[in-house]
Amino acid sequence: MSTLVEQLIQTEAHRSVFESAVRQLPLPVCAAFGSSSKPQPVSFSSSGRILSTKDSDGVREQFPRSVAASGNVVLSSSGTSTAAVHGKRVAVLFSGGPAAGGHNVVCGLKRVLGTGNTLFGVRAGPKGLLKGNLFEISDAHVDFIINTGGFDFLGSDRTKIKSAEQFAQVRETCIKYQLDAIVVVGGDDSNTNAAVLAESLFSGVKADGSGVQVIGVPKTIDGDLQIGELLSISFGFDTATRIYSEMVGNILQDTSSSLKYWHFVKLMGRSASHVALEVALQTKPAIALISEEIAARQMSLASIIERIAQVIVDRSHKGMNYGVLLAPEGLIEFIPEMNQMIGELNDVLAHHAGEFAALSDDAKPAFVGSKLNPQNAALLASLPSYIVRMLLAERDSHGNLQVSLIPTEQLLIDMARERVREIDPKVPFAAHSHFLGYEGRCGAPTLFDAAYTFNLGLTAGSLILDGRTGYMATITGLTSGGTPQAIPLAGLLNIERRHGQNEFVIEKALVKMDSPAMQFFVSRRDEWAAGDCFASPGPRQFWGPTTHQLPISVALNSAAPSLMFKIG
Repeated sequence: MSTLVEQLIQTEAHRSVFESAVRQLPLPVCAAFGSSSKPQPVSFSSSGRILSTKDSDGVREQFPRSVAASGNVVLSSSGTSTAAVHGKRVAVLFSGGPAAGGHNVVCGLKRVLGTGNTLFGVRAGPKGLLKGNLFEISDAHVDFIINTGGFDFLGSDRTKIKSAEQFAQVRETCIKYQLDAIVVVGGDDSNTNAAVLAESLFSGVKADGSGVQVIGVPKTIDGDLQIGELLSISFGFDTATRIYSEMVGNILQDTSSSLKYWHFVKLMGRSASHVALEVALQTKPAIALISEEIAARQMSLASIIERIAQVIVDRSHKGMNYGVLLAPEGLIEFIPEMNQMIGELNDVLAHHAGEFAALSDDAKPAFVGSKLNPQNAALLASLPSYIVRMLLAERDSHGNLQVSLIPTEQLLIDMARERVREIDPKVPFAAHSHFLGYEGRCGAPTLFDAAYTFNLGLTAGSLILDGRTGYMATITGLTSGGTPQAIPLAGLLNIERRHGQNEFVIEKALVKMDSPAMQFFVSRRDEWAAGDCFASPGPRQFWGPTTHQLPISVALNSAAPSLMFKIG
């Protein structure tokens, strides 16, 4: 074989030139931890800040031991830990969808626990915890996965641990592996589950009557796990939005080159529009729809289409028969009349499941329409057949409409085309649709996400060595060196009515109309619509001028002095 062929073979199995290089990328750490190669665990003390929600009394009744232990007080690092802790056995799992940086959480945990303690990986997420599918993580594992994307090292799933049988299975796993702590890496639902586990495992697990600690780590590319200055963003958001912004920037550059196409781009973000807002701030497209604004202004589908069509016509009259529109995947559920119809649809499908399943596909729309109130029936009948099919499709495991499967971007194109023709038949309108979703979840983490997650792992490990349970790790002061802190999970819980019963949840953080990021977007979007103000931010960098860049929305909302983060 030639030397080149040998070199190419050596790049297989996650050993590309790039992957090999990023494994060597130095990571900044908070000064409290010392160095990245030999980090020292920190101890924690009260910050004096107590968290509460409207349902704090109800939470205290259901989580008495967690609330009594934490007092719902935020903890802050208080110097290097002086206690030498050995013999701890810790398990870490990923829960929910992948997000760039998850591997570095594991690496941070392993490094800060040191050689005197044992770290286990849980295969396949919560389901693996139930089945006791654990393996010991070695230093060699850490050296191989550090700074790499994806969740493939451990795997993940979306099992929610809630039944008595499941809690019993978790206890069996804890006893089998003699676990002292569990780290749950996930979003709002997963950290809610971590709070429930912390209460369930608080005591009575081991032979001496003691319990198993549970620590959460905030993950989700949607950015809907935020807690003001205590948690400015979840990890994975920066990497995903940088990837999407590169692709949208490329498309924007194409529109001004070909001069004849509109591109309607749907982006990840079912429950919140943080991704769409961030990508808009990075790329400055002609149109960007923010679901929360549509709900707040009670905008109808017709009014949304009117606005889109008018921008298309106005740009055409200036000789610009091209542009880009961004929309979050959850848009359709935020349009008031659509939301009302979907709510009634869900009830009809739940109460008439047998009858509905027995019908042919062609008969299903008429059957459902006959069960809806006249207004919702008329709205359903007005929609294209491809939208109706998806609205009637099988719900997910939580009973929710699978909005990512609904081609909202095509609906907007079809309705805009019709309205443009009504306003001015001479305006040409050729459009392409895109959905950017999975492309952004598993890329190699940006330096921000890589450093952020490594420090989150160091924080989670320090909380375990400090004897804490029922907390979520966080890093504050992202532009001023970084401070490890801990958020009491019970202090975040609210009560919501789901599936006919009360459930404890951490509320999703939506885009706020009065947030600095949203206000800046609103102040600039008319200029973006009127001309070619777009920008192509280029690829995420690991060595270069944008390496240390924060997400723009995070920088704006945290009143940062610049776009650059500073840890260490």
